Amino acid sequence: MGFGEAVRTCFNKYVTFSGRARRSEYWWWILFIIIAQAVLGVVDRMLFGAQVVQMGDMMVEAQTGPIGGVFSLVTLLPGLSVMVRRLHDTGHSGWWFWIILIPIVGWIILLYWMIKAGDAGDNAFGSDPLAGGAGYGASSVPRVPR
Repeated sequence: MGFGEAVRTCFNKYVTFSGRARRSEYWWWILFIIIAQAVLGVVDRMLFGAQVVQMGDMMVEAQTGPIGGVFSLVTLLPGLSVMVRRLHDTGHSGWWFWIILIPIVGWIILLYWMIKAGDAGDNAFGSDPLAGGAGYGASSVPRVPR
């Protein structure tokens, strides 16, 4: 799955929390979010200037302007849904997303699950997206026995 196809898939499955997502779908989506936020951050600064907020005695520069904020709201649900589908691909319930609330350890565990290969074949959450069960062609990467 390429960059454009992954972004289209995430927007088409805007609030689809069922099924499974490939690693490529998830990581292309993450790259899209990073690039878009960087570009929108520059546009926000050009149009609205630096956003400065006073917190007690300190002046702090806000990281997200109005355009970036709207973009974040628009992409929140597709980002959550692709993460849940990615968890499904590794055989975990989407409720495991909440492990992110455990500082450091939870983040590391969630990152590991996002990086690791999905379950080969069908699992409780659907067909293997690499085997063509989710509407994709079979992978050109050879299967190596474990």
